[in-house]
Amino acid sequence: MTREVDAYIAAAPKAAQPHLRQLRALIKEAAPNAEERISYKMPSYRYRGNLVYFSAFRSHIGLYPGGYADKYPELVKYMAGKGTLRFPLDDPLPAALIKKFIKTRVKENEAKAKA
Repeated sequence: MTREVDAYIAAAPKAAQPHLRQLRALIKEAAPNAEERISYKMPSYRYRGNLVYFSAFRSHIGLYPGGYADKYPELVKYMAGKGTLRFPLDDPLPAALIKKFIKTRVKENEAKAKA
């Protein structure tokens, strides 16, 4: 864990903080070798390339897989653009779906690195 990401979460709207902590834990569980840092002023995770970024807003959490979101039909409910997923703060995070998605991104990056 990086102090910069700790500070980002602490500065986020109070209602978003539990979701941010949970999302961070899900990413770290699904991609334990990913490097955590701040990039573009938001938490970023890298493993053999960019994996995902996230950010906090007043009413939702944004998850940015860098243009890959539209490849996953199970995420359509959360899509707000080709590379943007939005998880409303009023709803629980779809933890199993997020973990599956992150693990898929890890495999994609591993495949690219081998090519």
